[in-house]
Amino acid sequence: MHKINYNLFIASLLLILPFMLKGQYSSADSSLNAIMNSHKVIGMSVAVVKKNQIVYAQSFGLKNQETQTSLSNLDIFRIASISKSFSATAIMQLVEKRLISLDDDMSKLVGFIIRNPKFPETPITLKMVLSHRSSINDSQGYFSLDAINPSKNPNWANCYNNYAPDSGYMYCNLNYNMVGTIIEKISSERFDNYISKHILQPLGLYGGYCVDSLDKNRFATIYEYHADSAKFIASPNAYAPRSEEIANYTMGYTTPIFSPTGGMKISATDLAKYMIMHSRMGKANGKRIISKKSARKMQTMISEKEQYGLALSKSNKLINGVTLTGHTGSAYGLNSALFFEPNKQYGFVVIINGSEQKYIDGYNAVLKKTVNSLYENIVLK
Repeated sequence: MHKINYNLFIASLLLILPFMLKGQYSSADSSLNAIMNSHKVIGMSVAVVKKNQIVYAQSFGLKNQETQTSLSNLDIFRIASISKSFSATAIMQLVEKRLISLDDDMSKLVGFIIRNPKFPETPITLKMVLSHRSSINDSQGYFSLDAINPSKNPNWANCYNNYAPDSGYMYCNLNYNMVGTIIEKISSERFDNYISKHILQPLGLYGGYCVDSLDKNRFATIYEYHADSAKFIASPNAYAPRSEEIANYTMGYTTPIFSPTGGMKISATDLAKYMIMHSRMGKANGKRIISKKSARKMQTMISEKEQYGLALSKSNKLINGVTLTGHTGSAYGLNSALFFEPNKQYGFVVIINGSEQKYIDGYNAVLKKTVNSLYENIVLK
């Protein structure tokens, strides 16, 4: 009798499993191709999770319009605001180490005064910033902390809204670029290196915030659709390396160069593996990234009206009547979505590198239709 080599058996099974599943979900392929054909779309990568395992990963359309290169599952995208959850995850790691508190005053953390001048006695806390309840806005820009630094910008007071901190909600990218600087100050590690070492590497993911640290051949070109000319125009700034600025980097201040608020580059498949970690309350790939308590805190809605927690939100409009937890992203023409149902252990990642900007229920129409198709053709099967 031949002795079975179980390691070889498992390895062989993992090799053929994607092909088995591809046939099983051929209806999803057909449906997504139909969505692509009915809308103006350059390319799209998707991944679906069931029982906290990736069961479907597929790419459609083009990686590059000019060279007519097809998009593949290995290609990486700048995912825009889904990046915020990586920054919040890093903060929760530092909270668990008792190096920082969500109730800490932002002025102490950032190193200069962060106070709404209309409410000077009210501290703005890290938790308020993470939940977009800081009363801070993006009117002065968010690519540099100079925007809100009183010693750098004479119009710094315009960064603040007319309501008191923690009394209202406004989505604000500057909030999370400040969070990135705090991660550096507390950890003494450069932001991009911290995320790589403490989140990406333990999960076995390829990606990051530093363009020069990544394989440029894997970048999916991002296109902005111009309705007036009905043309897609490439957005090179999506992957601007900013090498000179990084060479003259100031730890704890010039962090927005990496865009903690939106600059993560990663594939849809690896983003789905990261999503599994949040769905499983902080653990994946045999590694605990954050505690169950921290994971629940990120998924607990602080702004009830807007249904926003700590870089994760809830919605029952992406799939009507089904409550999902996650985040969207949009920048330079790209649209992205990461949403999961932690109790039923399923989820979706969809990344589009260029499409017409039509909306249904507040979502990019292609994103919404794609998620609903994946739900019907894979999750409910």
